[in-house]
Amino acid sequence: MKRGKAIYANAQMSTPQIRLFCELGTDAERLLERAMQQQGLSARAHDRILKVARTVADLEGAQDIAVKHIAEAIQYRTLDRSYWS
Repeated sequence: MKRGKAIYANAQMSTPQIRLFCELGTDAERLLERAMQQQGLSARAHDRILKVARTVADLEGAQDIAVKHIAEAIQYRTLDRSYWS
């Protein structure tokens, strides 16, 4: 990237970088919005889910974040909330 600092892990992405590298299709966006409403998640949780979904997609070698990547990231978030809240 020309602007900003280099990132070495998806967890380091800033909000503008999340918007750039974590674009979602309609179905994936719908799933994430539904999870946000049902679980009462914050905007911060939204961005964290996107970062995890990007990582899951990267590990699979996928260029785009698919519905299954969002679903897996939501499951991790749900586990996190059940064990740490």
